[in-house]
Amino acid sequence: MATTAYQGTTINLVGMLPNVGDAAPDFTLTGEELNDVTLQDFAGKRVVLNVFPSIDTPTCAASVRRFNEEAASLDNTVVITASKDLPFALSRFCGAEGIENVVATSAFRSTFGVDYGVEQGDGDMHGLFARAVIVVDESGKVAYTQIVPEIADEPDYEPVLAALK
Repeated sequence: MATTAYQGTTINLVGMLPNVGDAAPDFTLTGEELNDVTLQDFAGKRVVLNVFPSIDTPTCAASVRRFNEEAASLDNTVVITASKDLPFALSRFCGAEGIENVVATSAFRSTFGVDYGVEQGDGDMHGLFARAVIVVDESGKVAYTQIVPEIADEPDYEPVLAALK
């Protein structure tokens, strides 16, 4: 079991983060139009999973903005956000911010958090996701993982981008 921290307090995560080289677990998330979004929808593409607790926090919003900018220049790559925010909140944020290069998804009716080992098992935000980034290559294998040590911090973008080159 992995851990992260929130304001210095250790948070235990539920499930197991997939290892680099493993086949990425299948998932079904919910898109902004209440449609199913699956890993198989992006077969043959590189997938960046930008995982966070809630779009309604400054750090989560900043990571979505940054990945939106980066995604515009990445060939054969899709960025998918994953949180437990409702699709309506994600749609509102993306519309207001002009976010066009990411697929915003909700895990409000999904086992994604446990399947990917990013669900917070205790602490003030129990049940929400940790901040993490997972890169899946064109063949569906995990190419990179990062659980951000402090949930209040942004991901380290450079290794994510390096994994895509």
